[in-house]
Amino acid sequence: MAIKHANPGEVFDISSLGNQLKGERTRTLAKTDAIEIIRLVLPAGKEISTHRVPGQIIVQCIEGRVSFTALGEDRELQAGRLLYLPPGEPHSVRGMDDSALLLTIVQPSTGS
Repeated sequence: MAIKHANPGEVFDISSLGNQLKGERTRTLAKTDAIEIIRLVLPAGKEISTHRVPGQIIVQCIEGRVSFTALGEDRELQAGRLLYLPPGEPHSVRGMDDSALLLTIVQPSTGS
């Protein structure tokens, strides 16, 4: 079964999940050749090990707290905080609390 992504112009809710956070899964909200928007749900204690993506990333913490490691430093993101990383930057993230993040990946241009 294909995952439904938002259509251009469609409004989708990224507010706090509150009590529903524990039962929620990570989901891609929108995806094109140029951009991908994901609501990443990260339970307390879960870690996504060091990896890279080819595009720029913007991570906004919607709720909870995470430890984000990049550029040689650990940073704590909590609700309302945002982090930007350049393309290809190695990074990892660990849930300090049950958390939801809005992850935007801007894919590199393929050129014309």
